[in-house]
Amino acid sequence: MNNRQARLFAIGSTAFAAILFLGMTVDSHRQFPELTNADKITPEVVHGKDVWHKYNCINCHTLFGEGAYYAPDLTKITQHRGEAYLHAYMRDPSKFYDENKHRRLMPKQDLSEKEIVDLVTFLGWVSEVDNQNWPPRPILVTGGFSQAASAAPAVASPGSTPVNSDSDPRALGEQVFASAVPTCKACHSLTPGADGAGPSLAGVVTRTEELLASGEYQGKAKDVEAYLHESIVEPSAHLVTGDMYSAGGTSFMPNSYAESLSEEQIDQLVAFLATLK
Repeated sequence: MNNRQARLFAIGSTAFAAILFLGMTVDSHRQFPELTNADKITPEVVHGKDVWHKYNCINCHTLFGEGAYYAPDLTKITQHRGEAYLHAYMRDPSKFYDENKHRRLMPKQDLSEKEIVDLVTFLGWVSEVDNQNWPPRPILVTGGFSQAASAAPAVASPGSTPVNSDSDPRALGEQVFASAVPTCKACHSLTPGADGAGPSLAGVVTRTEELLASGEYQGKAKDVEAYLHESIVEPSAHLVTGDMYSAGGTSFMPNSYAESLSEEQIDQLVAFLATLK
């Protein structure tokens, strides 16, 4: 290749790359309104964004993987927690952490109720943005990450009855535990004593038996399996003691599983939880 050919090749390559980049940019902007649900950007969402900036939330947290990486990425937080939990958390984070144990205690910002509601509304809008599965690792308790696309093969958890067959309802229930939306693993640990946004489920069968026999139970279940089923589809039927689990008579656990899971999936999930002695 002589100098003239090299020059033409460089000019042509640069022009092609520039046209390709311009085309991709135009196409991206064409898709942005749909990908970001621009029609759902209400005044409350805008004010919530302003609250996010006003209190410098990005100094610790991240959205879409961008931020300080000191505290969890909040891109999908409303799908993992729910509005009731987030409202109570923002009012007084100290109720949700043991500072001596967790150390990274979120400061109390003294947000107004309007600021809290609109900030949660903003985060709800963020969670619905089609971000092409980024970031790929939703926040969980005990430092783990869920598998968004599919559940891992069933592995016996501490204090559980071994589950070995993929055709076993218990094994299928463990997959539901990992893949339900919101994923159960985002709030519940299977490690004894590792309470998160929800209590650890290690030993849940034993605790349920004790609860049902104590006279303090407030729901309608008569046995362990019925209690586990009730806890999934009607979480406020009986409230677990502790400010970090409920407020105003309402459980922080999402009440959407009766709609998002089939009855068969719920039965499989109950079968798995019933192995956690």
